Amino acid sequence: MLLLVPGASMDIDPDKEVAVPYIIGDRSTSDVVVRIRTEEGRDDWFYCHSHVLIKKCKYFADRLSESWPTCQILDSRSCVEVYCQDSEFNHHVNALRLLYVVADSSVPENWNGVKNALGILQVSIKLGCPEMVRGCVDYLEAVSWEEAEEEEILRIIPGLGPEAEPILARLQPVDATSIRGIFLSTLHFATSSPTPDMSDLKSSAQEQLEYMLTEDDDPPLLIADDELKVEVRKSINCLLTSFYGYLEDLGQLLDIDKTRELLSVVSDLSWSCQILTKLEIMREFVNSWVEKSESITNRVTDANLNNVDMLAIMAKVMEVGGKVLEAIAYGTVILPTAKRLHMVKLWLPCVRLSKPLISSWSVDVEGSPPFKVDNEIWQSLESSLVSMVLALPSGDQAEILTQWLGTHHIQYPDLTEAFEVWCYRSKVAKRRLTLLGKMRCMSNSSETPPRN
Repeated sequence: MLLLVPGASMDIDPDKEVAVPYIIGDRSTSDVVVRIRTEEGRDDWFYCHSHVLIKKCKYFADRLSESWPTCQILDSRSCVEVYCQDSEFNHHVNALRLLYVVADSSVPENWNGVKNALGILQVSIKLGCPEMVRGCVDYLEAVSWEEAEEEEILRIIPGLGPEAEPILARLQPVDATSIRGIFLSTLHFATSSPTPDMSDLKSSAQEQLEYMLTEDDDPPLLIADDELKVEVRKSINCLLTSFYGYLEDLGQLLDIDKTRELLSVVSDLSWSCQILTKLEIMREFVNSWVEKSESITNRVTDANLNNVDMLAIMAKVMEVGGKVLEAIAYGTVILPTAKRLHMVKLWLPCVRLSKPLISSWSVDVEGSPPFKVDNEIWQSLESSLVSMVLALPSGDQAEILTQWLGTHHIQYPDLTEAFEVWCYRSKVAKRRLTLLGKMRCMSNSSETPPRN
């Protein structure tokens, strides 16, 4: 796109002391022809004025000076040729027109968007137009960029030299102190209880905290030290304390604002598990949840489950419970056998009761769900429980599997895998242990020194 600028410049006649306008394309006053040419054969002539070109552009000043070795004449005028790629043609024309703008060329209206300003910047650096360079840099440094424009700027600007470096100021790495400060501020907001109209802002804060700690194509933005981990623990412990407080009054919780506050707190706890896992400080959270699990499962299952808000709370509690069980099942947090058995005995019946209740409410008669429960939550709970059962002593496994086989809800959680493994292990146990005993005897005999 060509810029629509008033191609005029003004100069003062020292004898008459009046303004003399210069207009690009005015053949009656022109003393220079600028030919912009491309390898593809395009060749456009522009009638210009040496006074304007020499004053504002080094390229033209050099070629119109008496010291330049050759001087072309075209249409009875000096001629200066500028070669460019066809894709750069419009930018060269726009740059030539901008030399005639009287006002400060940093006025945004003159640039016609980021893409055009970027093209003109490349031309102005190539031709040596310092005023135009400053105008382009000021404009590109001041306006917002779309994602595609930002990628183009990153591709082009580093090769343009120090004049263009200010444009990249917003993309420079931030010092560790600033990163730490914004992380802590975001953490405090993400674990707070703002008004409902700020829920989207809070969700965004939580997403960005998680992103800061994620290692993908780039390393994490923040490497948490012990001091920072203490701050994270404090914030999440406050959430746990708040949740346990609500839990005590769960059966009498009738105020809709209070139930929504509780739902927000449980949702925050679910999110916080992601942060704790990334920081490798899940142990304290898991230990607290294990200690309170009996109270949690009893309160949740005894609540008014005909209330859709209560069922939404139950669904979120199952989500948090699933993350705790996953941490235990896969060794993120190591617990003794007694505690693992205790957790299985508490959460297996709770999950068994919760799934059909929550599933029956998750889609209403019109097909619009009052709340959504990701099926992966139920799959994760089932997988964690199976893994935890298989890690228990065989006698405890037998007790749990006997109870499971005797219920009407045998389909979920499905412990078939645990049952099959238990059957195999039990059947071959004597043979395995007999072989193990023989190997020990052979090992001991080989170590006994011969008698003299």
